[in-house]
Parts: sequence; structure tokens; C-alpha cells
Amino acid sequence: MQTVDSERRGRFAAVLSTFEARTGCPVVVNTSFNVRGEPIVWTPDGALRCFMATGMDALVLGRSVLWKERQPEGARVDAEAHLARFAMAGRGWRAG
Repeated sequence: MQTVDSERRGRFAAVLSTFEARTGCPVVVNTSFNVRGEPIVWTPDGALRCFMATGMDALVLGRSVLWKERQPEGARVDAEAHLARFAMAGRGWRAG
């Protein structure tokens, strides 16, 4: 379990408090930002690419919130083509 100190991480603590107020759930899951088989996201460009290729509705980068439905057509990613570039767990793997 991790906790957030509002004195050191004020903005994130505010996001968590708002999430709890809106959903009634005081907990969020912290996980790696990638899809199975894809490298972990390290850059804003990578974050946008992963965001546009998945079922996420919104992406928060610093003080900016990007809503997928508001992104221009040119930003759309062919999710199947994007994900096909990465080996899925178990594909081609043989035990022993």
C-alpha cells in the first residue's frame, strides 16, 4: 500500500480526494503504464500513443487533461496495428 502526503504531493492528493468524492471509492490502483507486451511508457509521446491505442477515456499529463473523444482525427491510432507490433505474453513461448 502507498499513501500520498498532501504537503508534498498536493495536486495528486487533490485528484485522489476528488475521485473519492465522486465515486465513493478512496482507493486507486497504481500500475505500469503500458499494455501487455508493450514497453512501459517513458515519454509524453509514448503516453499519448498508448492512450490513443487503448480503451482509456482520459489522460492526465502534468496539469493537462486530454479526453480521447476531443482528440483530432489525425491523433487516432489503429489500435490493432499498434498492439500487433509487440509480442503478447505467452506467444511463441514453450515450457521446458
